[in-house]
Amino acid sequence: MKRQILYITLFCCSMSLQAQQKDVTLSGSIQSDVLIPQRDSVIGAEKKGDILTNTYVDLQLQSQHVDAGARLEYLDHPLPGYENDFKGWGVPNFWVKGKLGNAELTLGTFYEQFGSGFILRTYEERSLGIDNSLLGGRLTVKPLKGMTIKLLSGKQRCYWEWNNSLVSGADAEIALDEWIGSLEKSNTRLTLGGSWVNKYEKDEEIIVPSNIAYRYNLPKFVNAWDVRANLNKGPWSILMEYAQKTQDPSFDNEFNYDNGHIAMLSGSYSEKGLSILLQAKRSENMAFRSKRNMMGTSSFINHLPAFTLDHTYALAALYPYATQLAAGEWAYQTEMGYNFKRKTALGGRYGMNVKLNYSYVRSIQSAWLKWGDQTYYQDLNVQLSRKFTKAFKLNLMYMNQRYNQPIIEKHGEMIRSNIVVADGMVQLRDKTRLRCELQYLQTKQDQGDWAFALIELSLVPHWMFSVSDLWNCGDTSEEALANYGQNTHHHYYQGLVTYNIGSHRIQAGYGRTRAGYNCSGGVCRYVPATKGFSISYNYNF
Repeated sequence: MKRQILYITLFCCSMSLQAQQKDVTLSGSIQSDVLIPQRDSVIGAEKKGDILTNTYVDLQLQSQHVDAGARLEYLDHPLPGYENDFKGWGVPNFWVKGKLGNAELTLGTFYEQFGSGFILRTYEERSLGIDNSLLGGRLTVKPLKGMTIKLLSGKQRCYWEWNNSLVSGADAEIALDEWIGSLEKSNTRLTLGGSWVNKYEKDEEIIVPSNIAYRYNLPKFVNAWDVRANLNKGPWSILMEYAQKTQDPSFDNEFNYDNGHIAMLSGSYSEKGLSILLQAKRSENMAFRSKRNMMGTSSFINHLPAFTLDHTYALAALYPYATQLAAGEWAYQTEMGYNFKRKTALGGRYGMNVKLNYSYVRSIQSAWLKWGDQTYYQDLNVQLSRKFTKAFKLNLMYMNQRYNQPIIEKHGEMIRSNIVVADGMVQLRDKTRLRCELQYLQTKQDQGDWAFALIELSLVPHWMFSVSDLWNCGDTSEEALANYGQNTHHHYYQGLVTYNIGSHRIQAGYGRTRAGYNCSGGVCRYVPATKGFSISYNYNF
C-alpha cells in the first residue's frame, strides 16, 4: 500500500508540474480484455472465476519542457496464463521527463534499446505478458550535430516487484554523414555506435531442481558491450553488429562460466519493385537477466531477434520458433520480393507480387564457423498476391516447415509439415467487403493434420463480423490415441463482432481457444486453452 501511495503521489506531482506549463496536451489509451470463462473438459479449458480481465489505462501529459505519464494496470482477476505472474493491480509505470535544449532527463520507469537490443532492450508486449521496464533515471544528450549519448541506471520490473540487481549502461551513436560533406552529397548515410551495460547482483546460495543447495562463486558484476555500423546508400543497406558478455552463470545456461558472444550481418536492397534481404547471426550463451535464478520470459535485460518470419496466418503460426538464448544458434534468413508490372503476361491487368522467404536455424559448435549437429527450425514459404478484377484479390501461400519440438518445447519429436493458404477478398459494394480464408497443415508428427476456415464481412467504417473454425483432423488411430492419451480430434470455433466509431473499438465474441505458444520476435509464452464469451474495448485519445 505504501508503494502504491508513493506511485500516485509522484504522478500527481508530475501533473502539477505540467499544469504550470503552457500548451499542455493530454493523451492516453484504455485497453480492456474481458473473458467470461466456461469449463470445457474436451479441450482442457478450466473456469477460474466468473469474469476475468486484463485492463490498462495509460495517461500522458506533454508540454514544452516537461512531460509526464503513468499507467494503471488492473489484473486482479487476470486472463488465463497471467494468473501466476501478473495477478494484482496498481500503478507500476510512472515517469517525468524534463527537456532543456539538447538534453532530456527521465525519472521513474522507462523503456530503452541499445542498437539491435543484443545487450539491452526493455519493452512491453502485453500479448506475451512481458513488461521489463527499468525504474531509475536516464539522461539523453546531443552534444554535437549527429551525435547522441545516453546514460541510464535502474532496477528492472519483475511483475509487481523490482529485482534487487542494478542495471546501468551507456550508449553513443554518431552519424558520420552529418560530419563529412562528401557522404551527404553522395546520398550515403553511415552511423557508428557503441554500448556498454553492467549488471550488479549480490552473491546468493542457489538451490537446483534436486533441492540441493550449492555455493557457487557468482560474479557480482556482469558486463556486456556492443559495437555496430550501419551503412545506407541509395537502395542498399548493410548492418554489422557484434556484442560480448562476461561470465554470467544462471539457470538459463546451467551455471556455465563461459563468456557470451553474438555477431550479426544484415544486408538489403530495395528499388523498382524488387526487394532482397540477407541475414546471418551466430549467438552463444547470451541469456542476460537481471535475476539469475529466474526462468520463463521474465527479467531479460536483452533481446535477440529470431531471424524467422512472424506469420499472421493461424496454421503458419501453429509451430512458432523461440530463440535459443543460452544454447546458442546459427540463424539465417533470406527474402526476395518482386512486383510484376501491370499489363504484362505475368502481372495481368492489375499487377502481381511474389515473395519468397527462407529461414534456417541450427545448433553451434565451439569453433565459430562450424555448425552443430541439429536443425532447430526451417521455414521455406512462397506468397503470391494478385488482383484479378477491381473487386477481387487473392493471396496464396505455400510453406514447408521443420520444427525441432524437443529443443523448443522440451518434448515430442521433429515435426515436418506442409501448409497451404488461400485468402480471397471481394468488394461487394463501396463499403462492403467479404474475405475468406482456407488453410491446411499436413504432418505425420505431433497431433497430425489441421484445417482452418474463416469468413469475414466488413461494413466500412463501423462493423465487422467473422466466424472461424480451427479443426484438428489428424490421425485418430489407436496408435495416435496411445501417444496423445486422448482424442485430439477437436474443433476450435470462434464468432466475433467488432464495432468501430471514432477512437473507440469494441469487440465481442464467443468460442474456443487452443492451448499453445504465443510468440513474437522469437519470444514465446504458453497460453492455456479457453472457452467462453469475450469482450475487448480499446480507446485512444
